[in-house]
Amino acid sequence: MKHEPLPKSEYYTYLLLSLGIHFYSFYKVYLSSRDYEQIIEEEVGLEGDTSFWGLKKDASDFEWSFWMEWARSWLIWLMLGHALLSQFARIFFRKYHPWLLMVYGMAACWLVLGTKGLATIFLNTAIFYVTARMKLPVITWLSSVLLLLLLHSDSVEDIQRAWYDSENEFYLLQFTLTVRSLFYTSYCLEYSSQQASDNVHFSFPSLVLYTFYYPLLHNGPIITYQDFADQIFAQNTRWPNFTLSGLLADVCRLVLWWFLAELMIHTMYMHAMYSSSAILEHASYWTLGGLALAQVLFFYVKYLVLYGFPALIVQLDGVNPPALPLCVSTMYSFTTIWRCFDVGLHRFLVRYVYIPMGGSHSGLGSMLLSTASTFIFVSYWHGGHEYLWYWAALNWIGIIVEYGLKKILALPFLQDKIDQNLSPKTYRRLHAAFASVSTALLILTNLVFLGGEQVGKIYWERLFVQASGCSASPQLRVPLTAYCLVTATASKCKTTHLESTPDLLPTSLITG
Repeated sequence: MKHEPLPKSEYYTYLLLSLGIHFYSFYKVYLSSRDYEQIIEEEVGLEGDTSFWGLKKDASDFEWSFWMEWARSWLIWLMLGHALLSQFARIFFRKYHPWLLMVYGMAACWLVLGTKGLATIFLNTAIFYVTARMKLPVITWLSSVLLLLLLHSDSVEDIQRAWYDSENEFYLLQFTLTVRSLFYTSYCLEYSSQQASDNVHFSFPSLVLYTFYYPLLHNGPIITYQDFADQIFAQNTRWPNFTLSGLLADVCRLVLWWFLAELMIHTMYMHAMYSSSAILEHASYWTLGGLALAQVLFFYVKYLVLYGFPALIVQLDGVNPPALPLCVSTMYSFTTIWRCFDVGLHRFLVRYVYIPMGGSHSGLGSMLLSTASTFIFVSYWHGGHEYLWYWAALNWIGIIVEYGLKKILALPFLQDKIDQNLSPKTYRRLHAAFASVSTALLILTNLVFLGGEQVGKIYWERLFVQASGCSASPQLRVPLTAYCLVTATASKCKTTHLESTPDLLPTSLITG
């Protein structure tokens, strides 16, 4: 990749254009939110709020509302209790530090999920321990798929619902079991690989500790067993690497992200507008573009909070969590967003699905099969709904196209032509032009994931079919924004964790 600094005037022009388009689009969403407020109030409902200057709150993002309600009632206090116990145990009972955390995790699980919820998770833990002892990856995967199948079964859901007084308690159990399925799978496959070193424990209590480690219990982020065990059992020889000033800075950042997420849903009713086809079909093109940008950026900020708080607690235990997501506005390829958004899930998929299926080192056919298998598993793990299969297929196609372009441009005679005829600055501009198209399609696929196939169809019809008959500007707005951002930032996915981790998918032409 050729990189040479652009002239400052050009650089700042791109930066101002991209920021201007973002903020003007958000302003149009804000105005539309006020215009459609009465309709949204009648169809979806808005929450009155005395904070945030008396603005009403769009609470239709289930995931955010769900976790914020649990955080206020239990989760924050239980997380803080874990952190206090961990530091106390490290000072006075260092030898028993991991096992005290295990007991605390089981007690906290019992408090929020009850006896039946705790028993369900413990029973699954015992079953997967027996499965691990078989050392057969096929049995592990069959058990994991069966667990997910049971979670999606209506009859099993009815039984579990009857255990609780509220839907939120049931959904917390569902979230917990879904995330635990990845932890069980990681333990079993590591056990089966016979690559365990002397300092890694593979006893049943070790699996119970891994399963009930409270900061990661309900929602992740995902840490493979090998990474977890190597660090949590090394506490007798090393202390956590953090400073008070760094801790305070992380807390301030976390509060800032939470405030930004709350501000977005108080000023832009994007989730409520996405649930109304009539509003999307009549909104202006600027509003549509702003809704798309706001939706994906809110998803990014949401996971900075949802992963940021557990990651902070994990660091206090001396365990390095996966890197937090990078800003989606600076990621402009399918490959990069998979590698850099949910780093823990990416590492899981690389280690246990993509590489065992052959990866990219065994030829094109193996790469296609490995990539397809990865997306099939991801879609099924997320729930297996119809719109998820559309989303997975679109991402798979995007990855394959990027891989094909990379291979074509890597041909020696084309490389020579590029080196002879394109200056680094021209190459960077051309690179940004390609990336802008990829970004526009990437946003479209993410809208399918966040809003369903109906939202994706509306955006496709309005921006790529209807708009083509009247003006090119609606179609060019997102690519123009992407072009300006890519040319100005040319950001890379840089994390210490990823440096030594194989890519889930081949590095594409548009990785930046």
